[in-house]
Amino acid sequence: MSDFFDLLFHPLSNAIMTVLTGITAIYWLFTFIAGDFFGDGGAEADMNVHGADVDTDTESDLSDSSGDKSFFDKALEYINIGKVPFMVVYSTFKFIAWIITLVSSVTLGLAAWGWKSVFILLPVFLVTYFITRYATKPLVKVYAAMGYNGEEAVDLIGRNAIMRSTISGETIGAAELKVQSDIIRINVKSKTGEALLYDAQVMIADESADKKYYLVIPEINLSNIV
Repeated sequence: MSDFFDLLFHPLSNAIMTVLTGITAIYWLFTFIAGDFFGDGGAEADMNVHGADVDTDTESDLSDSSGDKSFFDKALEYINIGKVPFMVVYSTFKFIAWIITLVSSVTLGLAAWGWKSVFILLPVFLVTYFITRYATKPLVKVYAAMGYNGEEAVDLIGRNAIMRSTISGETIGAAELKVQSDIIRINVKSKTGEALLYDAQVMIADESADKKYYLVIPEINLSNIV
């Protein structure tokens, strides 16, 4: 048993990942307890949003919406964030990285590296990033089947959102908005055809007839109505 605990905290790379994974475990424990006692456990699955990007086929994204996304947005989408809750993906990433770090410390003899063992975390994180994509793929279908947003429909018309791509004309892009404590990404198109830039504040004005995307206009405020 002592050898096991020694492995968890030695060398330094193991200690870092063990602490990070432990913090995540405490977070989930607290979440489960809080959900049981305060009725918040299903908060993340209480919305059914038409037009939200919850396609179960992770390989098929709207080609028109990908052209102006930032590298960071594309990196998050690659590991299925948006189709699976962020904390689920993040926790999966840290758990896989922790296991790989422990295994590599044994197979590569990292104990002899001393504090320099932390450098192994760079390739570990890179490998984990790609593994996480495939590890969370089954969860995409699970959350889609659960409704990832639940049974109760949420009316998004009139809400404000932030553009996550640049669109104009008939181009369909992406926007994000916060509903309760959740960040939701939806497919959007400019209602008037005017250009809407990345990071612009917009208002959801209507929904397409096929309910696949929303029509948005620039956010109405004092600066653009005077």
